[in-house]
Amino acid sequence: MMKKLMNALMAVALMAGVAVSSVQPAEAGNGGRVAAGVAAGIIGLGLLGAYGHARDREYYRASDRCYPGPEECGWRNRHCFENRWGDTVCRGGRWTCWRPTYCD
Repeated sequence: MMKKLMNALMAVALMAGVAVSSVQPAEAGNGGRVAAGVAAGIIGLGLLGAYGHARDREYYRASDRCYPGPEECGWRNRHCFENRWGDTVCRGGRWTCWRPTYCD
């Protein structure tokens, strides 16, 4: 419901901004107010759009749900051995990244 209301409010704000900016005649000493109005309208629409498309982050706090953890990277399927000088040598495998799932 809130998303539909925000979309309608953005459309009304856009129509009002276009109507206000097109009504005033172009005069030499009047350009600052029109530019300020257009800039305020653009900033307002940006804020309304960000608020309208913000996603719900409640799933991180829910105790009965699972969520992806931080990204971890490392070697997978790697073969390591110790050579005759005591050094550990690893060969093969792939460097991959994954996100482990944590459940509360």
